[in-house]
Amino acid sequence: MSLLAGKTVMVSGVGAGLGRQVAAAVVREGGNAVLGARTGSALAEAAAGIDPEGARTAYRAADIIDEGRCEALAALAPERFGGIDAVVHEAALDSHFGGPADADFAAWQAALDVNLLGTLRMTRARPPALRAGGGGSVVFLGTQSAIAAPTEVRQAAYAASKGALTSAMYSPARELGPDRIRVNTVLPGWMWGPPVQAYVRFTARAEGVPEEVRARPAWRTALPDLATDGDVAEAVVFLASDRARAITGQSLLVNAGEVMRQSGGTGATGAAVHGYE
Repeated sequence: MSLLAGKTVMVSGVGAGLGRQVAAAVVREGGNAVLGARTGSALAEAAAGIDPEGARTAYRAADIIDEGRCEALAALAPERFGGIDAVVHEAALDSHFGGPADADFAAWQAALDVNLLGTLRMTRARPPALRAGGGGSVVFLGTQSAIAAPTEVRQAAYAASKGALTSAMYSPARELGPDRIRVNTVLPGWMWGPPVQAYVRFTARAEGVPEEVRARPAWRTALPDLATDGDVAEAVVFLASDRARAITGQSLLVNAGEVMRQSGGTGATGAAVHGYE
């Protein structure tokens, strides 16, 4: 039986990468996907690629820092499909680079506004509909960089905002648990998808060694291949499904074993603790 047969899942941040992979996985697993992003044309393109007949997708442009638009997107699932069973928050601001020493804290504030407060704002819009359906799942997308600073690309603002989101997860997991609403976070590491592919292409052109550059991230992983954005989407879909009905308040690393940690712990184990998402 498909993981999400008859279920409706809202996915924010649907673009060319992970958000689209999550939405495609929802439809492939028998569910309905409600798509949100800031750009309507990108949403239309994604929906057409995922569900050409349009029977199992719906979309609405929304910016998660705008509370009114969050409410409008939240209303789309019951309008089109009669309810909602899961929410996946992939929308993020990850375009600021650098560390604390050279920080532009206005840019850090923007990252916090989107990655932390925007996600929580969208989450707050959904519990009434989830309760009406007897419970459901909320899945945050974090980053391995929140627990292990990367060496290749410094994105301290992004890592800090996603780390704050992971910490914030525990409160709604506890508060919404009595209503059978689960809240979990997926933490990708290096993820072979559009952003990392662009980084590899750029670095390969600069150094003239594409094979070596492509292999670098896998030097530190336990498995020989990097996780793909499709692999991360599979983990998200599992947590959104009823098969994860007893899992809440957890952070799941999907990183081919680059960083290993005990469940519920705070320390990374092993010699290499570098990552990027």
